[in-house]
Amino acid sequence: MTPAEAGAALRRMHTEDDLLQVVNVWDVASARTIAALPETRAVATASRSIAAVFGYPDGERMPVELMLDLTGLIARAVDVPVSADLESGYGSPGETVRRAIGVGVVGANLEDAMRPLPESAAAVAAAVAAADAEGVPFALNARTDVWLTGGERTRADRSGEAIERGRAYLDAGATCVFVPGDLGEDDIAELVDGIGWRRVSVIGFPAVPPPDRLVELGIARISYGPAPHRVALEALQDLATMLHRGGVLPPAIRTLN
Repeated sequence: MTPAEAGAALRRMHTEDDLLQVVNVWDVASARTIAALPETRAVATASRSIAAVFGYPDGERMPVELMLDLTGLIARAVDVPVSADLESGYGSPGETVRRAIGVGVVGANLEDAMRPLPESAAAVAAAVAAADAEGVPFALNARTDVWLTGGERTRADRSGEAIERGRAYLDAGATCVFVPGDLGEDDIAELVDGIGWRRVSVIGFPAVPPPDRLVELGIARISYGPAPHRVALEALQDLATMLHRGGVLPPAIRTLN
């Protein structure tokens, strides 16, 4: 697919009746492993996992060049659309989106980090304008951290602010609004009612309903953040522990790399 075709396909995936599930990846091997599954329609990077590959903490602490270099390798290694976790845009959302498109990315998460709403909406608008200038349909998953940083505020207050921010981000051109948090069915129904059908994206936290129910609730997309990377590292550590205790490798290991 050309970048324009991949971008258009990714945007359609957010509005189709089927839930878009993206299992987050962190390097070429993980991306190829996930992309090889027939169920995989797109892949997405996780910023915490990408940072961990290079030994950095999350939160735009790693050089943007490293992130883009690895993300570009991932995009070139798979035949499905790739969405990148661009955190808050590394100081320049428009320029970072432009550079991401240049390495083959056709969608992105962009965090608001709970900055003032006008500033956050302007960042979304800048990212959308940069993508438009590149001539690539771009699936911008505008993230609000209301539920993650809500503190002592009531659930109703958090939901109200998430809806206000989400509507503003859609007005600024976002494809979808990402509201990460341990959301139950009532929370999700309220967000979808306030933001729009197939316009809300969630993360797979424990309280979040299973995929079939999310379809019924009108959710567009679910991702899993750093959890897949943690599961892989847990399996590696468990294997090493077993070997150190006198065990041997399993007789059959799939060749996934």
